[in-house]
Amino acid sequence: MQKAKTVFVCQNCGYTSPKWAGKCSNCNSWNSFIEEIVIKEDKTKGDLSNIVAGNPQKIDDIKQSYFKRIDLYYSELNRVLGGGLVPGSLVLIGGEPGIGKSTLILQSVLNLSGIKILYISGEESETQIKLRADRIGIHNTECYIYTETNIEKILATIKSLSPNIVIIDSVQTVASTDLSSSPGTVSQIRECTRQLQEFAKETATPIILIGHINKEGDIAGPMSLEHIVDVVLQFEGDNNYFYRILRPKKNRFGSTFEIGVFEMNNEGIKEITDPGNILLTGDNSNLSGVAFGTISEGNRSLLIEIQALVGNAVFSSPQRNATGFDSRRFQMLLAVVEKRLGLKLIQKDVFLNIAGGLKINDPASDLAVIAAVISSYFDKILKESSCFVGEVGLSGQIRPVSFIDKRVSEAQRLGFNNIFISATQKSEVKSKTSKIIPVSDIKDFASKIFR
Repeated sequence: MQKAKTVFVCQNCGYTSPKWAGKCSNCNSWNSFIEEIVIKEDKTKGDLSNIVAGNPQKIDDIKQSYFKRIDLYYSELNRVLGGGLVPGSLVLIGGEPGIGKSTLILQSVLNLSGIKILYISGEESETQIKLRADRIGIHNTECYIYTETNIEKILATIKSLSPNIVIIDSVQTVASTDLSSSPGTVSQIRECTRQLQEFAKETATPIILIGHINKEGDIAGPMSLEHIVDVVLQFEGDNNYFYRILRPKKNRFGSTFEIGVFEMNNEGIKEITDPGNILLTGDNSNLSGVAFGTISEGNRSLLIEIQALVGNAVFSSPQRNATGFDSRRFQMLLAVVEKRLGLKLIQKDVFLNIAGGLKINDPASDLAVIAAVISSYFDKILKESSCFVGEVGLSGQIRPVSFIDKRVSEAQRLGFNNIFISATQKSEVKSKTSKIIPVSDIKDFASKIFR
C-alpha cells in the first residue's frame, strides 16, 4: 500500500526536512524550502535465497568498445567535449540568462549535415526559434522543432522520430505527470533527468540539456543533477563584453582542463581558435599602471592585460576595488607590497581591472598585478614589451608556477621580449628567443621593472 506524506525540500541542495524552515541547515541558503508530496511504498524484507546472483567479470576480460564521436562543427566545442559528442551521453550546459547558451547549441547543430536533430523547447515557441535561426542565417532541413514540457510526451516523440541528437531547452521547464510538484523543483528535475539518462543509454542517443544557474553561479537544482549527467559545461562571460568562455566542470569522456573561447556578435556565436591576443586592447607601452601577464586554462596559455590605478584616498577609509580578480587575494598582495617595499598604500585608493571582462584566479598573475600597482603608484612606465609570470608569497618571495615554458612561449609569440619569472624556474625555460629576467623577491623585482 502506498503512503503519501508531505516534506519540505531545499531547492538548492535537495535536503529534506519534515517541517518548513527559513534557512537550510545543510547549505545555509534562505527561503529555499518548497513543500512536496512524497509517496512511499511499504517494503518488506525479501528472501535473498530466491534472488539470482549476478555475474561479475574480471577487468582484464572486459572488451573495450570503440565509438565514433559526433563532430559538432565548432572545434572549440569539440575540444571542450574531449573530441566531439559521445553517442548515448547526457550533456548539461549552464550559464546566466542571455549569455548565449541556446544560440551556441542551435548554431552548432544547424551547421551539421546528414544528421537528424530534435530541438525541444519549453521556453520559446517554434516562431521564436525560427526567428533566431533566420538571424543566424543557417538553414537545415533535418532540424525539427518541438515545444513541450511533459517528459512522457517528449520521450514518446523522441522514440517516434528517432533523431541522432536531442536538445532540451531547458531542463528546468520539463515535468512529469507522475509527480505532483511543479516544474523546476528538485524532485521534477531529478526524475526527468533520470528518465532522459535511461533513454540515452538504451538507445545510444546523445542528449544535450540546457540549464539555468542560480545567483551563486551553480546549475539550478540539486547537485545530484550534476552527478547524473556525463558532462557539465559552464558558459561564462559578461553581457557588457563580446567574449564567452565554455568551461567543463565535469567530463567523463575527456579532460576538464580545456576551455573554448567564443565571441558573441549580431550574427550569433563565432569561435576564436587563437585566443592569445584577443584580450590585448592595443598599444599601452606609454601608459603607467598597465602590466601584462599569463593565465593557464588547461593546455592553453592566455595573455591578459591588468590595469591598476593608485590615487589619494578621497574618504577616511581607502577604497580597494578589484574587477575580475579575487578581492581577498588583491588585499593580500597590497599588504605584501606595503610591508616589503614600504609603499604608503594605506593612504591611497587602489583600483584593479582585468581587461576584456575576464575573471581570473590563476596565482601566476600575482606578479603582473604588483607590477601594475607599483607602476601606477610612481606613475612610471614599465619596461617596454614586458610580461610578468609568477606567484607572490607573503614573505615577498617570487614562487614558481605551473607550465612556465608554455607561458613563456605564448608571451614570445605575441612579441614580449622581457619576461619576468621566478629565479627558481630559469632552468625550466627552453626557449631563448626572448630575454628572461629571473627575480627572487619583490624588492629585486621592483628594481628591474622600470625603463
